[in-house]
Amino acid sequence: MNLARNKFALVMPAMLAMMAVGCSQPAQNTTSEQNSGETATKPAKTIAISAIVEHPSLDDIRLGVVDGLASLGYKQGENLTVNFQSAQGSMATAAQIAKQFTADNPDAIVAITTPTAQSLAAATETISIPLIYTAVSDPVAAKLIDQNNKGTQSNITGLSSQLPLEPQIELFTKIKPDAKRIGFVYSPGEANSVAIKNQLTELLPKYGMTLVDVPANRSSDVADATRSLAGKADLLYTSLDNGVASAMEAMVQAANELKIPVITSDEFSVRRGATAALGVNDYDFGLATAKLVAQALDGTPPSQITPEVMNTLTLFVSPKHAAEQGVTVDLATLGTAINVDTVPARQAQK
Repeated sequence: MNLARNKFALVMPAMLAMMAVGCSQPAQNTTSEQNSGETATKPAKTIAISAIVEHPSLDDIRLGVVDGLASLGYKQGENLTVNFQSAQGSMATAAQIAKQFTADNPDAIVAITTPTAQSLAAATETISIPLIYTAVSDPVAAKLIDQNNKGTQSNITGLSSQLPLEPQIELFTKIKPDAKRIGFVYSPGEANSVAIKNQLTELLPKYGMTLVDVPANRSSDVADATRSLAGKADLLYTSLDNGVASAMEAMVQAANELKIPVITSDEFSVRRGATAALGVNDYDFGLATAKLVAQALDGTPPSQITPEVMNTLTLFVSPKHAAEQGVTVDLATLGTAINVDTVPARQAQK
């Protein structure tokens, strides 16, 4: 599979003003909007949003959710109250947040990342609060949905980012054609990362490559885990691992020392130092998630909202970071890649 111009969706970042996500002022009872000459009224609602950590990619997803809901008639500060809580990387804190959310009894809960979704699923197992997961790469492995694409609980639905790994491996060959050993630093406590590790272990030999995996139990372990790959890996890959993403600068510093390119699956990791990333656009991912949340707020039972997958891929590269990691990025070969060195990121007003 090549990375030709028509292979990837080119999603150009735009300069947009966005609202901050957090605890808003108490919502009014209703709001009215003019739509094609008719007045549409949405009742006041409250949603709770949580993520296992905060980093730019997850922040962009959250902003997309709030902006998307506004476009669908649920506007923060008017008829929508948003309560956001971050677990700051702690599963114990995630469990506490889940307990608090169930006590607050919001109209819907949005769980960003696999660990958060698992904590909230456990907390709402006997409660009918709609739970919409997002930024989950393998909801089946996380036991959020079953093999028939149905929620394992009647209150669960969501949007996953099950990125196909074959295009990722093809990207490895574009960035470093002679790469044979792929280093993979991952959080063993994240089900999505374990699933990706197992898939890569099976797939890479078909491309003449092998996986060299190193666990990092905490974000503070990422730098040492990366350095342990000295002489053992030709290229580093990480995908949708929140523990690693939280320490991306540390991974990049170690990779720069070792002259090993870092390939990820989100835009902001490239802006923070990685060579390239092939993944979904985070803000657009949030907008798509908002559509599912709006259905729940409108009264549709989660069991009747089909879980969805978004896997339109966008390629981001940084020739500058590539040079720092010992490789040269051929933009002509990579086709429609977005060069983050020249294209600014979306600016959010917080």
